[in-house]
Amino acid sequence: MNDDMGYSDIGCYGGEVMTPNLDRLAEGGLRFTQFYNTARCCPTRASILTGLHPHQASVGHMVDDFDEDGYRGDLNTNCVTIAEVLKTSGYATYMSGKWHVTRHTAPDAPKHSWPRQRGFDRYFGIITGAANYWQPKTLTSENEALNVEDQPEDFFLTDAISDHAVEYIDQHADHDEPFFLYTAYTAPHWPLHAHDEDIAKYRGRFETGWDQLREERLERMRDIGLLDRSWPLTPRDASQPPWEETDHQAWQARRMEVYAAQIDRMDQGIGRILDALERSGQMDNTLIVFLADNGACAEEINFARWSKSSAFLAGTTETRDGRPVRFNNDPDIMPGPVDTYQSYGIPWANLSNTPFREYKHWVHEGGIATPLIVHWPARVASGGELRHQPGQLTDIMATCLDVSGAEYPSQFNGNDIKPLEGTSLTRIFDDQTNGKEALVWEHEGNRAVRKGDWKLVCKFPGDWELYNIVENRTETDNVADSHPDIVEELSALHDAWAERCDVKPWAHMQEIMAEKAARRRKER
Repeated sequence: MNDDMGYSDIGCYGGEVMTPNLDRLAEGGLRFTQFYNTARCCPTRASILTGLHPHQASVGHMVDDFDEDGYRGDLNTNCVTIAEVLKTSGYATYMSGKWHVTRHTAPDAPKHSWPRQRGFDRYFGIITGAANYWQPKTLTSENEALNVEDQPEDFFLTDAISDHAVEYIDQHADHDEPFFLYTAYTAPHWPLHAHDEDIAKYRGRFETGWDQLREERLERMRDIGLLDRSWPLTPRDASQPPWEETDHQAWQARRMEVYAAQIDRMDQGIGRILDALERSGQMDNTLIVFLADNGACAEEINFARWSKSSAFLAGTTETRDGRPVRFNNDPDIMPGPVDTYQSYGIPWANLSNTPFREYKHWVHEGGIATPLIVHWPARVASGGELRHQPGQLTDIMATCLDVSGAEYPSQFNGNDIKPLEGTSLTRIFDDQTNGKEALVWEHEGNRAVRKGDWKLVCKFPGDWELYNIVENRTETDNVADSHPDIVEELSALHDAWAERCDVKPWAHMQEIMAEKAARRRKER
């Protein structure tokens, strides 16, 4: 899984980024066109790990405790992780990468919700959610904090995540038991950090600008079969100018070049992981799944409102050789080097999510649609095909249990476990439906229900919008006023789901957050 990447960035989904290894998996496997995440990093990770909706695992928002059961910012004891269940069936379990499902991130903090305590035999990565790629905070091996100063001079987080995944596969080669490996890249989450040689591959590739590139990408996606030709391209984000009128075009193009280089570097690492599987003779018999944790991220780095010292940003103010880090999306500073800290912003996120609208945080298609590649030659012989049946993150746990033969428990470590929410994707592998009645989302008051041909969605605090998702997946024709009966039916379905899954009204959660923030300011 990777972090903050748009629906159509990688080559096999129509993007400009060169991803030969992901393309190879797609050519030998399946691409899902309508698979969904939960629009944000922490909730997605909670859902994919547990097979529950994120609020049921107590990670309904981010990793803070907001005094409601669905918003504790820490995996609770009424859920089990994929690793915990697979261990009961004799699997070795490994993880390399970003954890981000606990509020306890300090080296001396409680570790009950860290990877090793939640079922993983081996772990390397970061416990928090974002990181300077050369100098990440919360870098951890097993349960021990690592000092970045002790790492090699050429340390780079994307490479380290790949290297440890390869190491786990190589070390496991002589073992008889099956294994589960969860590799969670931080790329291409900001900051925009990449190697010069990777950036050079994309020099000039984006200088025609976001408008033309969106049109070109749309046509490639249609040619691949990812999109119905009747679905219109959404308009450019209304807050952004046409490319011809934008200032600082060289800086703007450089932002996208670095972003592309981040994905490129990840794909190189995935290639090494595939090589390790081939060396061990496990390539054909290993189910490989690739996806993104949310849609593209339109956040702008602006330290007028973000603290440089915050654990959320997980940055550093000084490089290892003593140079100050230059923060903010400043057009006078070209992103990429270790002494910069920037993001690629709204217009390029708009390109990344082609043809959809909205971004990470929101539950319109741009926030929740993810590429999903499945590769498993021993079971899926139909290489290169597309699957248009919808699915969502809770189905990943169900699929792992299905193919492994492991049983989902009703109790674990003396605690009652909430029933599994997902349905195995193996029926979709065979081009059948997996029988889900509806898909439902909530994040920060942004809500959606998809059932049959219809999707009901709202952007907090706005009104419900209704789309015929079969005829208009790009959500450009709101027909809520014409179908009040469907709005009523699907909104009632969402309300019942929210009650069952510990989802609270977002206005209520905002009040709690404001109160906690006021107390913190007073304590300072």
